[in-house]
Amino acid sequence: MKYVFFFIFICFSFLSLSQKETIILVIDPGHGGTDPGHLSNDSKHKPEKDLNLDIALKLGKYIEENLINIDVHYTRKDDTYPSLDERVEFANNLNADYFISVHCNGSPKTSIYGTETHVHNWSSKTAVKLASAIEDQFKNRAGRKSRGIKTGNDRGHSVQVLKFTKMTSVLVECGFLTYTPEANYLNSSYGQEIIASALFRAFRAFVQAEHPSIEFINSEEELVENGVVFKIQIMSSIEPVDLDISEFKMLDTEVERVKVESKSIYKYRYFVGKFETKKETKTLLKQIRENGFPDAYVVKLE
Repeated sequence: MKYVFFFIFICFSFLSLSQKETIILVIDPGHGGTDPGHLSNDSKHKPEKDLNLDIALKLGKYIEENLINIDVHYTRKDDTYPSLDERVEFANNLNADYFISVHCNGSPKTSIYGTETHVHNWSSKTAVKLASAIEDQFKNRAGRKSRGIKTGNDRGHSVQVLKFTKMTSVLVECGFLTYTPEANYLNSSYGQEIIASALFRAFRAFVQAEHPSIEFINSEEELVENGVVFKIQIMSSIEPVDLDISEFKMLDTEVERVKVESKSIYKYRYFVGKFETKKETKTLLKQIRENGFPDAYVVKLE
């Protein structure tokens, strides 16, 4: 009788997993509050805690604007410090599927630079897959130096948010603030966008491979039917930028400036084009990237 019960339990568990339609992702901006994390040698640079939050929020926005059936949560969205226990408990209580902790690195050796993605150990095979996808994007798409995947053996200690979270978890080191060129890069809006978009692409490819039965991208026909259009975002800014600057004129197409309500410091976004399908943006996107805006990307707007 116990074998029959066990068989039924296994079938029920498999059915529950196969019917799951929403993936829960927790994004964890490291440090915060009274814990600044690593510091740059340049006093004008932001501390690690602020850069972690900037990149984490950008990553979440990429996911929320471009993927469906992903439920994004954050361990913090402002300058507060949840304890490591609280971060772990938050993710576990949500029964999250994935956990990405965002950090910037530092070293007494100021010549060291590059990205790293940390997992608890090599037996965390799904985490290793996600970490590998992230480092591949950093190296081959974002043009960063990849220092590879690191485990507890490499660190010489375990990491609480990797060891005690019950889901697939990785911790990403986006670069070294103690290496001046990398600190400059991470403190720029451009650098943060490149890092966040690399993380987004890695996560998108990973979840599509791991969950082939779940739809993560709406068909373009559905989007158009729901009043969605595609535009190319070329940049964002804190203060409004004049639309008649030479950089915009070189694009030979009208630039639209939109003020948005956002907790981010970047209150203005700049768009070109208006298309019914993403495919139609291809030619203009190539032109825009070749004419001074290499980080331009397609967004869908309702």
